[in-house]
Amino acid sequence: MKNILILNGHPDKKSINFALAEAYYKGAVEAGATVSLIHIGDLIFNPNLAFGYQQRMELEPDLLASLEKIKAADHLVWVHPVWWGGMPALMKGFIDRLFLPGIAFRYRENSVWWDKLFSEKTARIITTLDQPAWYYRLFFGRPSVNQLKKSILQFCGISPVKITYVGIIKKSTQKQRIKWVNEIHKLGSSLR
Repeated sequence: MKNILILNGHPDKKSINFALAEAYYKGAVEAGATVSLIHIGDLIFNPNLAFGYQQRMELEPDLLASLEKIKAADHLVWVHPVWWGGMPALMKGFIDRLFLPGIAFRYRENSVWWDKLFSEKTARIITTLDQPAWYYRLFFGRPSVNQLKKSILQFCGISPVKITYVGIIKKSTQKQRIKWVNEIHKLGSSLR
């Protein structure tokens, strides 16, 4: 069975993102997968890559534990809201600190090419929106999805990366939220 890691990028435990991450977790466990769940907002670490790639910062214990889970996972599930067209700052800082040269990819000497060190993994992005998904794609070009899917995950070799949009959140009813949670539970139980 798959080893799945769910990464929740929303810091608020009362958010729909938290409920979606938990629903996927429960579905995947029921399907027999080995599943871990990281709520990035619960981790203690400096999200600032203070020296860029010029000097390696020592990874805090929470980041070291997260890195081991990422390395062990066959499938990564990223759950996050879209804020100002992108992902939450803490989630971006988590990625900046862990998806480093020598860990997630390796530059080739005297070349514009690189080695993708996470090429045995697949991923799904579950993202919540306060606008229709078609509007986010058509008028904004879906920047958070492009950044996470293309510029981060596929850059490191993770493929395929599938997308699930959930929304419109701000105008949703309790009944609609329960429906979305149930849909994500089913998605988790299908191990995709």
